[in-house]
Amino acid sequence: MVNLSHKVAIITGASSGIGEGTALHFAKLGCRLLLCGRNEGNLNMVKEKCEGLGLSKKEVYISVGDVCKDDDRDSLVKCAIERFGKIDVLVNSAGILIGSGIENQTLEDYDLQMDINCRSAFCLIKLALPHLVQSKGNIVNVSSVTGLRAFPGVVGYNVSKAAMDHLTRCVALEVASRGFLEHSKETHALGRPGTVEEVAKVIAFLASDDASFITGATLPVDGGRNIMCPR
Repeated sequence: MVNLSHKVAIITGASSGIGEGTALHFAKLGCRLLLCGRNEGNLNMVKEKCEGLGLSKKEVYISVGDVCKDDDRDSLVKCAIERFGKIDVLVNSAGILIGSGIENQTLEDYDLQMDINCRSAFCLIKLALPHLVQSKGNIVNVSSVTGLRAFPGVVGYNVSKAAMDHLTRCVALEVASRGFLEHSKETHALGRPGTVEEVAKVIAFLASDDASFITGATLPVDGGRNIMCPR
């Protein structure tokens, strides 16, 4: 089993969904955690679950904030350094989907998806990068099959996830010589929905030393859906 007992991870979007599932799986693997989200009540519940899986109160903290806000992002990274002294893993899991096609998508909804799904990751990578380079750590950007294939009715989401994928490739090339960037993808499985735990396990692998020769990769966790491109 992957061992993350000496790692420190920041996980955004940790109050629910894949972010929560990743936090719980990391806790099982002994990773120290800083959990970020906007819902304080949910974050505290996730924190308690992580403690129930073996982490002490000093091994898991929450940071309530909005990844779209400069001050909240700054506070998140500073909190990790103050609490743990380093950052080994940044998991950009925060995301939002607003279903609408080009004719009905408002500019406000388009901008919000771009801001949460891609720009926030760009900004957090910039802030965390010096610490990740020092620790020879990992970045995991959680994306979607919509970044690889176009689907009708979710134009803003499609574009934001394609941008996230290319951001990952661009950053990987820039820092490849320092060898730390990993990337994870998430989407539905073909024939059945994938589970949060299935995605969390892949993220944990990419965050571990076992993935030391993977960088800038696009890894669909989708049961083969992306190669069949079903409607």
